Amino acid sequence: MTGLADPQPAEPQLPVLPIRVVALVEPTRQVADFVLAHGADPVRELGRQGWATVRLAEASLGQDGALVLGYTVHPATPLQGRQRPVPSDPGLVVREGERAEPYQRAAAYAVVSGPPGVLLTQLSETTSAAGRWTLPGGGLDPGESPEEALHREVWEESGQVVSDVRLLDLQTSHWVGRAPSGRLEDFHAVRIVYAASCPSPTELVVHDVGGSTSAVSWVREQDLGQYPLVRSFGPHLPRWLSQH
Repeated sequence: MTGLADPQPAEPQLPVLPIRVVALVEPTRQVADFVLAHGADPVRELGRQGWATVRLAEASLGQDGALVLGYTVHPATPLQGRQRPVPSDPGLVVREGERAEPYQRAAAYAVVSGPPGVLLTQLSETTSAAGRWTLPGGGLDPGESPEEALHREVWEESGQVVSDVRLLDLQTSHWVGRAPSGRLEDFHAVRIVYAASCPSPTELVVHDVGGSTSAVSWVREQDLGQYPLVRSFGPHLPRWLSQH
């Protein structure tokens, strides 16, 4: 895909994990429990039900294999508004009779801070945004929790071991575009974002050779503006760093 958001991973696709959204009014009263529909955003869906989110409190793997997103909420005026149209990649050409295949992908990413700065990875030619920089992370494997996926992906893409992992945010995107194979997809990205520390950095190594990462670098915070970041993370990174 050409980059309305994070580039789609190279094929094969990972199996789709069902995603459940659970909301609690602190401390323990559950007020919502639903499956996240394709293309939906948890915060907007809770808002339509009359709940304002306080924070994302949980991202875990349920006993049934579903990804569970737990929010703390408080009552609010229900959000109104029509469904937004689904954007398409710029210049997308759809052949007659061609239909976009829905694909919902859950992934975990980390804002990793260490003595040298912030850890960034550069996207390879296997993606649709080659040369741009992003946060280390990637899709959840079957049976893998988001935090397990985070540790694995950071090591595969940088050779670093992280600690002090905590939830920061969740970000979604929904658009239509082409996968690297040429398949037309209705793509729904659900990205769980963590803060993590790397107090003792080691040599930077991209272990996942031939994957979506071509390079990795420590970047000083004052130099982040010199790196072209993917749209899904660039606008949010200063806020996430202030919460680190």
